[in-house]
Parts: sequence; structure tokens; C-alpha cells
Amino acid sequence: MLSTNKKPQGWKLLWNLICYQPKLYIIDTCFWILITGLPAIPGLIIREFFDSLTGKAQFGLTPLAWIALLLALNLGHVVTIFAGRLTKTQHRFTMSSLLRRNLLERLLNNPNAQPMIVSSEAEKAVSQGEIISYFRDDATQIEDNVAWVSELLGEGIFAVLCLVILLSVNVQMTLFVFLPLVAMIAIIQKAETYIKRYRKASRQATEKVTGILGEMFSSVQAIKVAGAEQDMLHHFRTLNDKRRQVMVRDSLLNAMLDSVFQNMVNLGTGLILLLASVLIQSQTSKLTVGDFALFIYNLSFVTGFFNSLGRFMALYKQTEVSFERMTALLSGVTADTLVAKNPLYLNNLRNRKQSLPPLEQPQRQKSDRLQVLTISNLTYHYPGTNQGITDISFQLERGSLTVITGRIGSGKTTLLRVLLGLLPKQSGAIYWNGCLVEDPINFFVPPHSAYTPQIPQLFSYSLRENLLLGLDKDDYEIEKALKMSVFEQDLAAMNEKMETLVGAKGVRLSGGQLQRLAAARMFVRKPELMVFDDLSSALDVETELALWSRIFNNTSEEENWIPTCLVVSHRRSVLRRADQIILLKAGKIAAQGKLDQIISKGQELNF
Repeated sequence: MLSTNKKPQGWKLLWNLICYQPKLYIIDTCFWILITGLPAIPGLIIREFFDSLTGKAQFGLTPLAWIALLLALNLGHVVTIFAGRLTKTQHRFTMSSLLRRNLLERLLNNPNAQPMIVSSEAEKAVSQGEIISYFRDDATQIEDNVAWVSELLGEGIFAVLCLVILLSVNVQMTLFVFLPLVAMIAIIQKAETYIKRYRKASRQATEKVTGILGEMFSSVQAIKVAGAEQDMLHHFRTLNDKRRQVMVRDSLLNAMLDSVFQNMVNLGTGLILLLASVLIQSQTSKLTVGDFALFIYNLSFVTGFFNSLGRFMALYKQTEVSFERMTALLSGVTADTLVAKNPLYLNNLRNRKQSLPPLEQPQRQKSDRLQVLTISNLTYHYPGTNQGITDISFQLERGSLTVITGRIGSGKTTLLRVLLGLLPKQSGAIYWNGCLVEDPINFFVPPHSAYTPQIPQLFSYSLRENLLLGLDKDDYEIEKALKMSVFEQDLAAMNEKMETLVGAKGVRLSGGQLQRLAAARMFVRKPELMVFDDLSSALDVETELALWSRIFNNTSEEENWIPTCLVVSHRRSVLRRADQIILLKAGKIAAQGKLDQIISKGQELNF
């Protein structure tokens, strides 16, 4: 489904980020007002110093006293800068953490099997490597823009004060200060299209490079087996060359804008100095050497603010690109999701005495108990193709075993993913005990359902942590789950037992151990519906028979746990045990019933 969302309003999103922690932002802003403003005070001291040398000082302090006061002020400025850096670092980290937290939450709740970039023209799948660009580059871009707001505010406040001082010295010279500002605004308006175009191109090029890196590292074995190392390196170099070209173009545009802004400021300053020299030489002018020194000193703050303002306007245009990219990745929600006020618990990282809030444990209600699951006319086709599933209808009774089978590409895995909400159904309905399931992705989780895919996902943690994933279960329940998955002998052979580290993606486990550990992770949650996508593909026949026997013989009526199983499999032993077999061909149901019924209809089951 294509997005119809309007482009996000960058200023509104930035304001929401600022309001996330207003106290921290106010403290940070106050420090930066002092940081940018304290250097303006020495201008007054310098005027009095020079006037004291010429005998025109308004105060009776000696030149040495003014020097001592200037040194003390500079020391205070150094201390303020240190404190401001602390608050700025904390504020920047908070802003980027909130963006990444909200983006990650949306991706985890995404109804698609993998993240999609949704635009008005098309949908494009985004790989895991490509997503790094969003979390790293775009989040940092927005963080920079938020950080600049407080700094620019501080510069702006004292630029106004300095402007008042300039006007008090000489109005005619002060009017020339505004010429660079007018020119900067005009240039930003003209260059907006190029700023956004070049930034978007650089982000997309970086996205492709991080994407291919992720694919290469996850497919090292396949690349070596195919002997494609040189081809992959050539493709990687090609993507890097393209990225370098667009990055240079983007950086060059930024450098050109900075140079133009700075040169405009310098040109304006030069014109003011020429005018000042004429006024000083004029006998009718009341401009003193001290006034001139004060004017030149404060002029740098005003022109510096104009230069920062021009750079900020260019940065804001680039930030709009980052908001647009991240919003496109959100798939179906507004940009406000990015800046939603959700807790971060950053204090827990700084103070280990504080514990994180407990994870919500799944609570089983009587209404959660599955009696019958009805799938009616379920349809999904992959974008731009005719592949998928069409008008799939069947029922699952409580405690039954239903096996989905068929040739490769017949739609077995697609059916499971559409049912569980991992792919958005295009038509059809799902009913749990006669009640419509409106949001499958959030409904089919424990205690309703649990899912083990073809390639289970494990993390580089211990067996215990991979099994529980935050679930609160004692060792007895863990042992029962491991026994059901025929994993007890494997565990006995491990020196560290439940604390054994499995490595990245479970690399230290065999294929069979990986699948059985994933099954145990499912069993310990005792879901009403257990969905297996070819669980036995890496198991020998004996282990598989033991696993299915334990699943159906170890359920407890006392615990009211009688699991219903939906399984993708080709094994005859599983097909014979099945209460119902669904044979798929080209995404449609070709036959349905028990094994003998399907065979009697002349359907072939030798895949």
C-alpha cells in the first residue's frame, strides 16, 4: 500500500524533540547563551582600556586593572564552555536515542516481513545493512540540527545586544551589516533544490554500501562456495565509487555555501571598515578610537551570527531530507511517531543502582484459549508479481495437527507469514473462536501464538537468555521445554550448561540444535497455537519422531495447555500423524484432508 502521508514539517518535529526534555534543553541553552555572550563583554573592557590610554575613560581604573578583569572574564568563559559541553553531549545523546528508539520500535512492529520504503511512486524493500544508514546518518543529522538551535539562539540573543551597541555607536555603519543577511536568504532559497537533491543522493549511496556490506558478511560461505569473491569485491568497489562521487558533490556544495556566506560577511565588514575610516577622519564625527574598537569587536558577533544563520538554514534543508527518509521507512504512520515522547531510561545507564522497569509478562486469560481458528479467503501477492497465495480457507481445531505441504514456491511460507501478520493480507479474514482478528501482527504472539521460522534467529548470548528473552520462568519449566524439544542430551554435553554462549546467530550450534532450541523457546511460553516452518528439515527421522511424540504426550490438562499445531513439512511421518493436510499448488489449495483422502484423489505428495 502506497503512502499518502504529507511531507513532514521539519520545524514542528524539531520542536517536539526540544520539548522532550525541556529542563535539560533550557539549562543547555542558558549555558550556550553565556558561552556565546560572554565574549561580547570584553568589547566594553577593550573600549575602556583604550580610552584610559588616551585619557578619555569613563571609569577611574588603571589599564592593568582592565587587563586583570579581562583575564578573569576569560577564565569564567572557559569554565562555562566546559559545563556547556557536558549538557550539550547529554542533550544530543538524548535526542538521537529517542529517534533511534522510536524508529526501532516501529520496525519491530512493522506489519511487513521486512522494512519497506514507501513513497508515492513505489515500495522498495530495505535490507538490514541499508537500515544502518537511517539509524546512524539520518539520526545524527537531526541530532546536529537540534543541537544547533540552542547555539544559534545564544548567538542570536547577543547578536541583538551587539546590534544595539552598534546602533548606539553609529547608525549609518550599522545599516551595512544587514546586506549579507539579505543575500544569504536569497541564496538559500535558490539552492534549496540542490541541497536536498545532493543530500538525498549521498544518503541513498551510503545506504547501498552499508546494504551490500551486510549481505556480504551474512553470506560469506555462499560467496566462497560460488567462487564469487572477486565479483563481489568489484561490485563493492563500484558502489563505493558512486558513493564517493555523490558525497564529494554534496560536500562541495556545503563548502561552497559556507565559503559564499563567509565571503559575504567579510565583504560587508570591509565596506563598514572603509566607511569607519572616512568617519574617523571627518572632523564633524564624534567617533573615538574606543568607539571604533567597540564597534569592530561587536561587529564580529553580529556577522558571525549571520554566517551561522546561513549555515543553519542549509543544515535545516538537509534535516528535512532525513525526516522524509525516516518517515518513508515508518510505513503507514506519520512522522510524529519518530518524535513521540517515550521513556528512554538513560539514567539507568549512568546509575547501575537503578533497575530497568520489569518486562511485561504475557498473561493467559480464559478468552485466549483456542477452540477453533478460521482462515477465510486469505490472499496476498508480492508487489509486481502474481506469486503469493489466493483465496486460502481452512479451519484449525483445538489440539489438532495441520500440515501444509507442497512443492518449492507453492506458497507455504507465505501462507504462514500472512496468517501471522508478517505480511499484510490483501483480502480475507482470520477468526479466533469466531472473533475477527483485526491486527494479526500484534495478536499472534504469546500466549496466543508462537512461531519458529525455517532459519531461527538466535542472539550472541547464553542458552538461557535465548530461551527466555526476558520471560520469567524457573529452571523446572526450562528443563521441561528442553525435554520436549529433545535437547536434554545436547545440554548434558555442554560444559557451561544453560550459560553456554551460542555465538552470533547460533553459529556454535548445529542445524538440528538450532531448530530444537528455537522449538524449546516456543514451548516454554506454552502458546495456544504453535506454528512451525519446516521444523524437521535439519532433524533425523528418529529425533523428529521423538519431538512430535513429546509435543502431544507432554501437554498438561491441569495447566489447560493443549497446543494446536500448524506445520510446514514434507516428511511422511508427520503427514501420517496429521489431522489435516493442506496441499498447495501455485498459491492455491489443491487438496485438503487426511493423508489417505488426498492420496485417494490421485494427488502426488512426493516432493
